Amino acid sequence: MPVAEEDRRRLRWQCRRGMLELDHLLGRFLDLGYAELSERERSSFLRLLAEPDQRLSDWLMSRSPPPDPELSALVQRILEVASEG
Repeated sequence: MPVAEEDRRRLRWQCRRGMLELDHLLGRFLDLGYAELSERERSSFLRLLAEPDQRLSDWLMSRSPPPDPELSALVQRILEVASEG
């Protein structure tokens, strides 16, 4: 599903975090995997971006799993997409 340029810019800004590792993972996912998400998964991505940096870091660095199964699946997808290439 295509992403409007305005939406992409807004999401790019939300993917910018206080930690370089998070910037890299989230930005790479936005570039390579976001367009393939369903509407429900895109809503989950917005919920994920609303989380504090430390919690995101714990989840994306596999230090702890997200308690929400939808966010957990999305974190796994982000890690898979970000490691491709």
